[in-house]
Amino acid sequence: MTTTAAPAPMQDGYLIGKRQAWFAFGMTFVLMLFDYIDRQVIVSLFPHIKAEWDLSDKQLGALVSIISIVVAVGGVPVALLADRVSRVKSIVVMATTWSLATISCMFTTSYAQLLAARAVVGAGETGYGSVGAAVISTLFPKRLRGALLGAFFAAASLGSVLGVVLGGVIAAKWGWKAAFGVVGVPGLVFALLYLLVRDYKTVSLTPQLDRVTQTMGGTFKHIFATLACTRTLLWVCVGGALQLIVVSAIWSWLPSYLNRFHGLAPEAAAKQAALVVLIGAVGSVVWGGVADRFAMKSARNKLLTLALLCPVTLVVFVTAFGGTVPGEAQFKLILLGGLFMTCTVGVVSGVVIDVIHPGVRSTGSAVLALFQNLFGLAVGPFLVGVLSDTWGLQQALSVVPLFSLLAAGSFLLAARSYESDAARVDGVALAVAS
Repeated sequence: MTTTAAPAPMQDGYLIGKRQAWFAFGMTFVLMLFDYIDRQVIVSLFPHIKAEWDLSDKQLGALVSIISIVVAVGGVPVALLADRVSRVKSIVVMATTWSLATISCMFTTSYAQLLAARAVVGAGETGYGSVGAAVISTLFPKRLRGALLGAFFAAASLGSVLGVVLGGVIAAKWGWKAAFGVVGVPGLVFALLYLLVRDYKTVSLTPQLDRVTQTMGGTFKHIFATLACTRTLLWVCVGGALQLIVVSAIWSWLPSYLNRFHGLAPEAAAKQAALVVLIGAVGSVVWGGVADRFAMKSARNKLLTLALLCPVTLVVFVTAFGGTVPGEAQFKLILLGGLFMTCTVGVVSGVVIDVIHPGVRSTGSAVLALFQNLFGLAVGPFLVGVLSDTWGLQQALSVVPLFSLLAAGSFLLAARSYESDAARVDGVALAVAS
């Protein structure tokens, strides 16, 4: 994983021209936006689907969690293929697949069919976040990495906002199935436009790394060995996943909570919940920038910043859902919690990029995505559904934020090894793909 190669000359740190780099960022951002529109449109449809098919909260939660499970399982193989073949072409295929699968959801006639269609949506989204992050982090200067990745992953929040709002509005006018068709089509257009983005040339690996990643079995063996010896990667993956349990729980269940406990119509509840998701998008960019600023003094301050912000998330949400705060004040607290809960999104991705060899950056990011999806995004919606069936939705939402405290502990452990792990892969030469 170490190298002594000198870095290639860059234009103010940009691998390609500044204009081309920002075009690549814009296209990658837009596709991430539609990725999460398609993923989250279903949460505002929960009341309609529950009423029509008489589903439990556990079954509703599974419609969200199934995507994260599929993404986690397929993320590493897809990212490995992207690293070896083409990141741009891989993204085009992924975006086309998830868009067509979303459109197919409008033709389902049973819960089993809808669950299967949602699984195919997940298959299309597999690897997109990790491959997109690798493209952005490589084309731009390192000094902008935290803020840009925060902005990139903020597209997930913005997409969730649009998905939730559009789902509620479209369902009220044309029925809940029509929502899938409306949001699925634009992704097909932007998938084709992504072919105009310039890729970066795959970096030569060290002989040992090239040998062990020739087969999928060897790749997974290398991944677990890297997790064992790169402590920063391990603890950042764990911390990022734990915090996303909280994020995914709030994103998935807040519309239903506002519908049940505050008596809002589904479309009105969707709009209120969208404000929380929107403030989360702002938070991911703001805290990414704050972490970058603190890191100018000491790189490990990135992780210490997260270790401070995660417990704030816990305190705010436990107060909001676990106390006797009146409706208007409660919603203000939930908004405040939304600002803090996404603090990890861009920072953890940047840290993982920092400690992974550039030749397998997509694959390294996919390791993070595996943890975040399987142990974070997949857990939150389903766990709250199970707890809601047992204790009630409000009690479930007051317990889940406890995972933020465990996340803070993980980031403290990651901070101890971050600088030494990053030094191992510093200085690898990069070039533009022809």
